[in-house]
Amino acid sequence: MTDRRGPDADFEEVLRYLKESRGFDFTGYKRSSLMRRVRHRMAQIGIDDDIDYIDHLQVNADEFNALFNTILINVTGFFRDAEAWDHLRDEVVPTLLAERGPDDPVRVWSAGCASGEEAYSLAMVLAEALGPDRFRRRVKIYATDVDDEALAHARQAVYHDRELQGVPADLVTRYFEPQDGRHAFRKDLRRSVIFGRNDLVQDAPISRIDLLVCRNTLMYFNQETQAKILGRFHFALLPRGVLFLGKAEMLLSHSRIFDPIDLKRRIFRKVVGGSEGPAHLVTQALVQDRRFDVGGLDQLREHAFSAGPVAQVVVTGDDVLALANRQAETMFGLSAKDIGRPLRDLELSYRPVELRGHVEQSRAERRAVRIKEIEWVRPPGESLWLEIHLNPLIAADNTVLGVSIVFHDVTAARRLLDDLEYANRQLESAYEELQSTNEELETTNEELQSTVEELETTNEELQSTNEELETMNEELQSTNDELQNINDTLRERTGELDQVNEFLESILTSLRAGVVVLDLEMRVIAWNRGAEELWGLRRDEAENEHLLNLDIGLPVADLRPVVRQALADASFLAEVKVAAVNRKGREVVVRVVCSSLRSNAVRSNGAILVMEQQA
Repeated sequence: MTDRRGPDADFEEVLRYLKESRGFDFTGYKRSSLMRRVRHRMAQIGIDDDIDYIDHLQVNADEFNALFNTILINVTGFFRDAEAWDHLRDEVVPTLLAERGPDDPVRVWSAGCASGEEAYSLAMVLAEALGPDRFRRRVKIYATDVDDEALAHARQAVYHDRELQGVPADLVTRYFEPQDGRHAFRKDLRRSVIFGRNDLVQDAPISRIDLLVCRNTLMYFNQETQAKILGRFHFALLPRGVLFLGKAEMLLSHSRIFDPIDLKRRIFRKVVGGSEGPAHLVTQALVQDRRFDVGGLDQLREHAFSAGPVAQVVVTGDDVLALANRQAETMFGLSAKDIGRPLRDLELSYRPVELRGHVEQSRAERRAVRIKEIEWVRPPGESLWLEIHLNPLIAADNTVLGVSIVFHDVTAARRLLDDLEYANRQLESAYEELQSTNEELETTNEELQSTVEELETTNEELQSTNEELETMNEELQSTNDELQNINDTLRERTGELDQVNEFLESILTSLRAGVVVLDLEMRVIAWNRGAEELWGLRRDEAENEHLLNLDIGLPVADLRPVVRQALADASFLAEVKVAAVNRKGREVVVRVVCSSLRSNAVRSNGAILVMEQQA
């Protein structure tokens, strides 16, 4: 059966597989750009069929990262679109800070932060507006993206010179520190920027945000997904919170949940309670035509106002108290006699807050005014928290009739908010500690990597030294072989000398006559057996002794003249006869032949005495 599925159905299978296997839901992205990027990646690896590409993803886990990097194009930069950032810095941020107390926290969300340039741009803008100390105390910037690789780069907060081209030189000097030829964002301010993974389509938004920056990210999604994300942004922002979009995003010009602050620069403010403008009282509706006449309407209106669940008063255009319901009478001690009195004469005008200035502002600007976080301490020390809403009452002819003042008791909500804020601070503190620990682990990992590299270098040096030692060992082995050969030669020569010595010794032993060999100092160096038998002196007793010191029966003093001549003249040879006493004590005549001991140099090296007893 022929498969009738078209290429678009196969492409949807790719998206479904990505969602099921890795949790990335790209179904909300614009199909044209999404398909173009996926097909570009497929062409890079030589695959032209979507089903084949799914098979490739199943067997190559690394391909997911390459595909996601192709789809999630992280094009960003510091202060991108400088004119819009200048307007944000000069107009929007000062207004936003002025609407908050001096110690109120400022929470910022950079959605789709990529490699962090946008988040650090926000940090510099707010640090310039508040000063570094107040910035560290008040500001938290939550920077999110779905690209883990981009987030890892952003957490390092280190950038090259070319990446800082959009940053003024004075800001580079104040907010970046040199690090290995690059620039690192200041660590004391870096701790106020918290990075995390967040999918705008699937994950819950961050809440209680004052300024939300999402530039050139929505344009990748289709219209339905954009509407869903914008709804989440509306939920995330506090009342009068600001949304800053990219110049390529136009959808909000048709939205009913945000009002443009500057449409050209794509800066919007949250509309509280949907698309309706400032609240108008029901009195406007009463002038419309009615199909039926309702009897007792004035009395019904009066009782409905009086029974309202929150305290409410109405002042006229001349600041005269016109209406007060039961809740207001109970809360502020008002009575019927106070109706018609000027507001300035009532304690209500300055307690729990100075009201007259806000009443005048609401009336003059024809808009709602909200006064929040008013603490009212009432006897006996009871603390009450109020939020006051002032709304102008506008007639059908567009004249201001007066101002409605509603006092909302938010004590319970304030306590819950305080508890939530405390829990959030603990969570943020734990997150910061975790982030600090993660940074310390990354530093330790870098140090370990450096140690590993040093060990590898040392190992290479040891390997080189080992090779040198092996070469030296081979040379020593060769030298040892040579010495062994020399030693063998010496042994051979020694053996030959031993043979010669034995031969000479056998000659001297074989001679019956006594033979004595003297050195140049007339010391005995040889004494044969014939000399032992003639004079009774052993060889070991005679050798190394001076001839004249020998105590034998031979008159050695008489031999000294001939011995000296033999030592002096290499050719000397003489024979003498002397009277002597042999070893047996008999007087005998001994014939002594004295000659020189000659060398090849024809010089005397000693003397030889040959002694023979005469019959």
